[in-house]
Amino acid sequence: QVQLVESGGGLVQPGGSLRLSCAVFGSIFSFNAMAWYRQAPGRQRERVARITTGGTTNYADSVKGRFTISKDNAKNTVYLQMNSLNPEDTAVYYCNAVTARLTNYWGQGTQVVVSL
Repeated sequence: QVQLVESGGGLVQPGGSLRLSCAVFGSIFSFNAMAWYRQAPGRQRERVARITTGGTTNYADSVKGRFTISKDNAKNTVYLQMNSLNPEDTAVYYCNAVTARLTNYWGQGTQVVVSL
């Protein structure tokens, strides 16, 4: 049984940084790609960053140059380093994993609030 557990969210001031972690219980090699999504109140869930098994990354335009997705295969963990945060980044952030058969797994989410 695969389980994704996010951590690292919290309250941060504008301009600050946070690093989110997604621990994968099950093998990280089971997935073709892993990603971070976010959902702000009243808005649809959007993909923020994605990383493939081979390490190829892509980002939403709104976070390019500020966010970095990475993974540590030995630790079965995916990270999202978020810098230069602004209030528009406030959302619940979700870890996502997709298998070769396009089965999706989701974490429970971690709240990020950017505010003075």
